[in-house]
Amino acid sequence: ALLRLDFDEVPRADAAAAVAALQAGGIELRLLSGDRPARVQRLAAQLGIASVQAAATPQDKLAAVRALQASGRVVAMLGDGINDAPVLAQADVSLAMGSGADLARHSADALLLSMQLADVAHAFTLARRTRSVVHQNFVWAAGYNAACIPLALVGWLPPWLAGLGMALSSLVVVGNALRLAR
Repeated sequence: ALLRLDFDEVPRADAAAAVAALQAGGIELRLLSGDRPARVQRLAAQLGIASVQAAATPQDKLAAVRALQASGRVVAMLGDGINDAPVLAQADVSLAMGSGADLARHSADALLLSMQLADVAHAFTLARRTRSVVHQNFVWAAGYNAACIPLALVGWLPPWLAGLGMALSSLVVVGNALRLAR
């Protein structure tokens, strides 16, 4: 009698959707793995990831991230293993799976406690929205101050009205920021 067991990587249920969402958001994905090339290529093909580096040592992963950073790219890394710790520490933004190795979790900027890869895509979307709202708030505040402070200084705007305008301006900024909660 002959027994043959074949083991294969099975992507997380939400992996393909998360990859598609990140790519739709303009994020270029790269898969860096220490696994054998055939396994990594097969997994990347299932997920729709074109850029792959297999059989990568921790030093290879670190070199890949440093090369991207040297070319001006901002690098985000998601990892879970001990061998991911150096590259998690090097990346501009790093996430470790909440169930990952202790060293990976301590090397990362944030933990993905939900274990849902879709939350990574959601975090990128929320970060972009937050940056947009912060920019809008700066433009509003700068515009208000550029217009109203000189008017108040020359006496064309009474101090009580300038103070009321400043309070209303603060309410506009807070209200705009609260849109992120939706």
